[in-house]
Amino acid sequence: MSIEVIVDPPGTAGCDGEGSLLASKFTVPAAPPFMVARPALLDRLSDGVRGPVTLVTGLAGSGKTQLLASWVRARVVDWPIAWITCESGDEPAATFWSYVLEGLRRAGVPVPVPAVPGAAAGRTILARLAAAIDRQHTPVVLVLDGAAQLPGRDWASGLEFLLEQSRGLRVVLAGRWDPPLPLYRYRLAGQMREVRAADLAFTADETARLMELHGVPLADTDLSALLEHTEGWAAGIRLCACAMQGSADVTRMVTTISGDESTIAEYFIGEVLRTQPPDIRRFLLETSLLDPFSADLAAAVTGRPDAARLLAVLTRRNAFIQPVGDGTDLFRYHRLFAELLRAQLAWAEPDRVAALHQRAAAWLARNGRLADAVGHAVIAADWGTAASMVIEDFAVGRLIVEGSAGRLGTLLAGLPDHLDLPEVVVVRAALAYGDGRVDEARELFSYAGNLLAIQGSDCGEGLTLTCFLMRLLLLAGGPEPEQVEELAPVADAFLSVVPARKLARHPELRALLLAAEGAARSACGDVDTAVQVLTEAAAVAPAGCESLKVDCLRTVAALEAYRGRLSRADSAARQALDLAAQCGPDAGHWPVAAEVALAWVALERYDIESADRHLRTARLGDDPLAVAVHAVVKSRRLQVRGELRGALNALTSIPGAPRWLRREIDLSRARLLITAGQVDTAAEVLAGYPVPRTPDVAVLDAAIWMARGDPARAHEVARTVADASGVSAPVSLDAWLLLAMLAASEDDAPGAREALRRALRVAGPENVRRPVHQVWGVLRRVLRDDEKLAALGSAGPAQAVAEPVVVEALSKRELDVLRGMAEMLPTEEIAASMFVSVNTVKTHVRSILRKLSASRRNEAVRRARSLKLI
Repeated sequence: MSIEVIVDPPGTAGCDGEGSLLASKFTVPAAPPFMVARPALLDRLSDGVRGPVTLVTGLAGSGKTQLLASWVRARVVDWPIAWITCESGDEPAATFWSYVLEGLRRAGVPVPVPAVPGAAAGRTILARLAAAIDRQHTPVVLVLDGAAQLPGRDWASGLEFLLEQSRGLRVVLAGRWDPPLPLYRYRLAGQMREVRAADLAFTADETARLMELHGVPLADTDLSALLEHTEGWAAGIRLCACAMQGSADVTRMVTTISGDESTIAEYFIGEVLRTQPPDIRRFLLETSLLDPFSADLAAAVTGRPDAARLLAVLTRRNAFIQPVGDGTDLFRYHRLFAELLRAQLAWAEPDRVAALHQRAAAWLARNGRLADAVGHAVIAADWGTAASMVIEDFAVGRLIVEGSAGRLGTLLAGLPDHLDLPEVVVVRAALAYGDGRVDEARELFSYAGNLLAIQGSDCGEGLTLTCFLMRLLLLAGGPEPEQVEELAPVADAFLSVVPARKLARHPELRALLLAAEGAARSACGDVDTAVQVLTEAAAVAPAGCESLKVDCLRTVAALEAYRGRLSRADSAARQALDLAAQCGPDAGHWPVAAEVALAWVALERYDIESADRHLRTARLGDDPLAVAVHAVVKSRRLQVRGELRGALNALTSIPGAPRWLRREIDLSRARLLITAGQVDTAAEVLAGYPVPRTPDVAVLDAAIWMARGDPARAHEVARTVADASGVSAPVSLDAWLLLAMLAASEDDAPGAREALRRALRVAGPENVRRPVHQVWGVLRRVLRDDEKLAALGSAGPAQAVAEPVVVEALSKRELDVLRGMAEMLPTEEIAASMFVSVNTVKTHVRSILRKLSASRRNEAVRRARSLKLI
């Protein structure tokens, strides 16, 4: 087959017979003075041309053309390279192939001449062209810069045919989006290499080099900020560099430059917006307020049911919009482009911005994206809607747990003071409570109640439950914590009808209600119920509510120490401290009460060294619970040292302390006064307590009768308490010890011995030593002949905490389980007290039985007691 060769007539280079071909179309662009070398991408192009197709796509201004031009100029491969710059209007087959044939001819490839000059190249011409290319000694590279975005399919069909016919042709296609070629086929066959937008994004080193070429060196922090803001977009970095040249404050420029800066805005308008039809431009403007967003959200905001199709088209065309991650249906704009669009929208239609944000807020709220919905409502300055969304989504708990530091709290931190909307004031009260401003929260909530009474409200389920929650939370420090008896059941009833999907999003709500109820019950002195409720609150507190869990545990630790359940107090306190250490709260949120509770436990077990250490470690702040517990423990420690005056002085009144602690301080003062011989003063302290007496007060009455020389009356009262059921261990122990002292005072050795045995039986499960040690001086005389009781009564701290003599020592958790077994507690109750699962307890039990060589629980307990483990 003969091939006709085109030969340039003199003076007609770059033109066809009609003189219509532009020579500039075949010119490789010159390197700009700010050209940054990108060797890694050049290597990828060199690797790509080993196969038939190389595709380079990316945003406008992402450096596609300069990358290809630098590769051509570098002459990495010694092959013929034809460069053709394609533009709009080149898509007709006749025009396109005229340029292709001319470009290849200029590269030294003998190309065929169409029978009719200027006509479209048919299959015959393309087949002859393929043959001419394959006759070359090396492959031939055809660079089509901009061809990927040419409309129509005719040119692409011809190119596909040429690629099928020629083994030596290497086509490099560049553009903003994929060309209409069967790319999947080349991709599956391994015949295509791709350089995409993410590959074209500048790295930190490349950005730094480009800025230096513009005479704008940046510090590392400024460089990181610029790279984040421009997202590595080459043109954006270049335009920013131009704007910063000559600036005296580059750092300020980096932080303030945005997409509506004049040079950047001109680029976007000229390269992106101006090329879009009016309806697409409006779609871009209206959706620029969303970040990120789905097709459904875009449809709701713009009113365009075809939003999904538009987004697909815009994404495919790299119109500065891209999917977020892999496998999601979310989209986002390039940051600078979004800033320009928002500025354009605010300038052209300022009144429309708020309405668009409100539409977005409504859709997001309906679809469970509360924080995003609140964000849009806040931008629209629609504070009433923002507050109502939080309340009706039952999300006020997040404000209480996180305060203004959380995402919702940050969004709502600017709630205006002057808005007299009940929902707004309630949210402000919740935020104040979450930030620890309890008095302000109380005042705001009271004001909200007045507004509801005056203005009225539809009081939906969310607002009703929120009000109950706030009332419960404010009970603990208020004048009437007893109201918890009425409020807690009603709040629980409202919680039970909360929609399951909303409750699933806000598991903190149940934990908060329980914690609030527990704190209120503690405040009013309902100790047993408070422990039960707070334990449950700690167990159900979800991730993210660690501070709430710590607060519950530190209160449980103090309550359990007060009840004499020292093992549980120790476990709760250590868990509170461990969790607080993991979360790393500041000193103001450290659970000091847990540290003091450990001192209480150690002192009751007569481990003086540990008690002193915990007291020294505790850094008291303004927490009434911690301060009051510290006063009780410090007083007892001073009494152990024989400093009665100091012990009395330590028992000062603590405003805000729970009622049970205020009661303990009073009774401890009365106990010390009796010991100091100030019986009448002690009686005055007790005079305010009602008759009939509760067991703890009755024991002190008995001590007063004893001090006044009426042992019969004292014995009667003390014996009544000792024989009563349901009396707490500390009170029962005091009663039996008092009976032992009464018997000893009358030289009734058998009576004293029996009473002491009963006292030690009460003290044994928790290894309580301090009360026994304090009365031992009185009892020693009558019990000196009873070596066993004398040894038990005078055992020092070393004995109390001695390590077991076993082959493999029991862990601390196993010892806690062992004490629960000694109390004959069921597995479920042991698990609840330790805040672990039932299966974990069962695992510990099996380990205990193995280590103690026991086959049953009771056998393990007997062996542990003989080894002085418990």
